[in-house]
Amino acid sequence: MKREILKVTGLNKSFGGLHATRDLDFVLSEGDLDAIIGPNGAGKSTLFNLLTGYYRPDSGTILFNEEDITGRLPHEITRLGISRAFQVSNIFSKLTIFDNVRSSVQAQMGMAFSLFRSADGLGNEQTEEILTLCGLLEKRGNIAGALSQGDKKKLELAIALAGKPTLLLLDEPTAGMSLEETQDTMALVDNLNRERNITILFTEHDLSVVFNHARKIALLHSGQIMVQGTPDQVRMNETAQKIYFGEHY
Repeated sequence: MKREILKVTGLNKSFGGLHATRDLDFVLSEGDLDAIIGPNGAGKSTLFNLLTGYYRPDSGTILFNEEDITGRLPHEITRLGISRAFQVSNIFSKLTIFDNVRSSVQAQMGMAFSLFRSADGLGNEQTEEILTLCGLLEKRGNIAGALSQGDKKKLELAIALAGKPTLLLLDEPTAGMSLEETQDTMALVDNLNRERNITILFTEHDLSVVFNHARKIALLHSGQIMVQGTPDQVRMNETAQKIYFGEHY
């Protein structure tokens, strides 16, 4: 039996009268590659914000490797081994690919990037390893703001990997990508999970990506998990078809 790496119990978060999550229970086991789906406003991004410390829950607990991280600050959670790649690219657009990743590597090393002192050599080897893994090494000198959408997403993923995560959260990892870029990105995600043993939880609106790559799927609706199971179980579930799939899947 696989070890639980993340356990969410009774998680509640409201914004005024809007209940973003309602008594949410959720478990991830080590080595999982799972997806959370749901319509816009279902609570997916709120859940990710709660897991990574950007929001503090109103009630409930979040355990990571059996340690209570509920309400911990984002940088503390990152250092414990949870990294996140955002839906909208969160990069330094005027820096090169290399400097974007190296600054994150240095931050993980406790050497935050500074414009007032030389950082040459600090974290270079680890940065090159990450860029090679993400297929970006040959573009290391390119300015981040000029990249294609696909390469921006890869860079976002590379920055997340700089935190040496054991749990990686991916928010819409293929949004805005071409078919070829989508295939390349998800091949990388599969490799990180299979070869690097990184547990991965991702949200995604492209159902072909979800059903071709996720081993388990949870359908979130109005802040609650309505259905969860294997891709086949979720695909055939009447509640899932009524709430989310409709006639398009």
